[in-house]
Parts: sequence; structure tokens; C-alpha cells
Amino acid sequence: MDVTHLSPIGSTAITLSRVIEAGHRARSQPAPPHVIFEALVAPAADPVRPWLNLLGDEQRPGILEAEKPHLVVWSSLWPRRPDARIRFELAGDGGSGTRLAWTLLVDEPMPDASLVGHMRKRINELINKDYRYTLGQ
Repeated sequence: MDVTHLSPIGSTAITLSRVIEAGHRARSQPAPPHVIFEALVAPAADPVRPWLNLLGDEQRPGILEAEKPHLVVWSSLWPRRPDARIRFELAGDGGSGTRLAWTLLVDEPMPDASLVGHMRKRINELINKDYRYTLGQ
């Protein structure tokens, strides 16, 4: 996905940068979209089932955009790549679960292959392993 956006620098100058897709994965989750939406918007809300266990090089994401129950966009988990965003798209799976897709977006330049691999792996671990585990799967 290539998208051009403007970002302000200072009070008057602007910089043109390109947003590129650095990773994408879709997988079904057993919970309905509204439940997953709430978990993504407030990952620490359920102290009995914590799942957003961050590593030393990660920070808690902020919510940049949310459209209940089908879209959540997180700010970066990685202070060294503050431009990174994670876009979650949630759709019913035809039953009682959710088809959850995440897309990692970064501004150019693309991080090196090692960092991209680490970022993709971490998103997948957090969503398709740690969160999924709290749902009993």
C-alpha cells in the first residue's frame, strides 16, 4: 500500500513522505469483532487476562483511529521507528468469530530486513499468540 500524506514540521513547513506496507497478516479469532475491538482499544482493561506483554525495545501504543467495531489503528510499538503504525481490520467470519487482519505501515525509508522481520514477528506474537491465548485458544 503506497499512500502519500503530509506531516507538519514546525508551524509552517511541511514534508511529503510515502507510507509503505511493511507487513500484513489475516487470521480468524474465536471472539466476535466487538470483543476484539475493545481488547485492541484498551489492552490493559482486563487485568485477569493480560496479553500486551511488551519487550524492552517496545512501548505501549496509542490509538490513532478507531471505528467501532471494525477498525483500530495503533501508533508505533517501537521508539526507534515512531512512524510505524499498525492497522487492524475486523470483520465477522460468518460464525461467532472474527477475521482479524493487521497491516504494518511505515514511512519511507523501509527499515532493514532484520528490523522488519522483528516487527512483523512481534505483532503476530502479540495478536495471534498472546491475545489468542487469553481467549482459550
